Amino acid sequence: MKFKYIIPAFIAVVAALFTGCSENNDPSYLSEIRVSQSYVGLPAGGGSVSIDLSASDSWTVKNVPAWLTVTPESGSAGLTSLTFNAGQASSTNEATVTIVCGSQTQEINVIQMTEKVELPISTCAEVVAGEDGKSYRVKGACTAIANTTYGNWYLNDGTEEVYIYGTLDAKGAEKNFLSLGIEVGDILTVEGPKTTYNGTVELVNVTVINIEKSLIKTDSLMVGGVKGNVLPLEGGDFEARLTNKGNGITVDIPADAQSWLSVLGIQSKGTTSIVKFRAAANTGGDRKTTLTFKTTDGKKEYSTQAELMQKGAIIEVPIADFLAAEVGDTQFRLTGVITELYTSDKQGKSFYIADHTGKTLIYRAEGFIEAGAKVGDVVTVVGKRGAYKDTPQMVEGTFEAVNYAVKTISIADFRNVEDNKEAYYLISGTITEATEANTKNDVTQYGNFNLTDETGSVYVYGVLKGWGGAKGQFGDLGLTWGDKLTIIAYKTSYKGLVEAVGVYLSHEKAE
Repeated sequence: MKFKYIIPAFIAVVAALFTGCSENNDPSYLSEIRVSQSYVGLPAGGGSVSIDLSASDSWTVKNVPAWLTVTPESGSAGLTSLTFNAGQASSTNEATVTIVCGSQTQEINVIQMTEKVELPISTCAEVVAGEDGKSYRVKGACTAIANTTYGNWYLNDGTEEVYIYGTLDAKGAEKNFLSLGIEVGDILTVEGPKTTYNGTVELVNVTVINIEKSLIKTDSLMVGGVKGNVLPLEGGDFEARLTNKGNGITVDIPADAQSWLSVLGIQSKGTTSIVKFRAAANTGGDRKTTLTFKTTDGKKEYSTQAELMQKGAIIEVPIADFLAAEVGDTQFRLTGVITELYTSDKQGKSFYIADHTGKTLIYRAEGFIEAGAKVGDVVTVVGKRGAYKDTPQMVEGTFEAVNYAVKTISIADFRNVEDNKEAYYLISGTITEATEANTKNDVTQYGNFNLTDETGSVYVYGVLKGWGGAKGQFGDLGLTWGDKLTIIAYKTSYKGLVEAVGVYLSHEKAE
């Protein structure tokens, strides 16, 4: 892309320069090394050019790029014919080759200039099936715009859809997409190299060859008399306002939205059209769809789109169900114990939570820092099911509550706190046998034993496998005598026996 366009005047100057060097054979003189010419021009189709080199001592050729070969690469005093060779070029190549002889260095400027070749128009399907690194020219409709600074948008020609990642302006510069005036529905011809990123086929930093403005444009969506595209949970009527310079309007509602969305009517006056819709109440999670409006000039069809969202109920699920859900806009509520902080997040808003069914990353939950939550706390978060490289995580989340702020203390201090089933503490120790009255040792089912640290021991009367889990599943963790265990627990007493009723957090196997 760097040499996609070459200014004709520059071509003429360089061509004249090369012609002068070749015909006049202008020499370049140094005391230890001489060359018959210091500029070498190679044909775009590939080939060789030779120059004469006269040296008073041994010499070496350096700084030869991969696209060029120079033979010989070194020699001794005397006269030598130096040959520059290159294969066929798809874009202009330039290099400065140096010849070192004794204390002196002679530079040879080498260029292999190509003329711009107009690419044939490929279908998006051909781009998807094509090779990365190759440039393609495609023509299709802009179906959605993702970024208006760099110019990231989607192009669809009916055979496939390609993501445009970066759009150069009329002068070939980045970050000036808005100057092009591109809108959803416009028919564009663009050209750029293909790449594939995480499975998404992209054309990168495309040059816009042509823009055909659409005859139809979405001006706004109106929900409850206010501009916006988000419907309330209870549904209701809304309208789309369009500018239409074509003949008639048709509306396409995707099949998966036809059960809850319908067209009430279309009103048109001059170039202004209003399409009225009705949306049903939403009994599930968040949902969205894309409405497509079409018109024609009798020869060609034009379209514009509008994205519509409807709020849904927040679905409260165990973490295992969240992990099994599809990536989307449905809102989930998760409650669990913070097991660790995600330190790779420089914003400090990410952490892992676990319950009795599984564990997941909460990526950048708003309000987490302000809540002062820490490892061991029982918390509730709300967000969407996302993924990073196929690994599930919660995204666009909100830190909803610290249900139990857990304090880390020694076992001796735990024994001295008041009995309270609503106050949890984080304690760690080694699993040892209980010997006090009214105790029972069990590491295979319920989790009954002593937990011992350097300050003392406490009888653990049952450990849940995870937050919200059922009793009697401790054995699934595979722990035994001598293992080090960390739990969050509340204190209770039975016939003078101090007890900790806990929830598993982590463990270390005994050596």
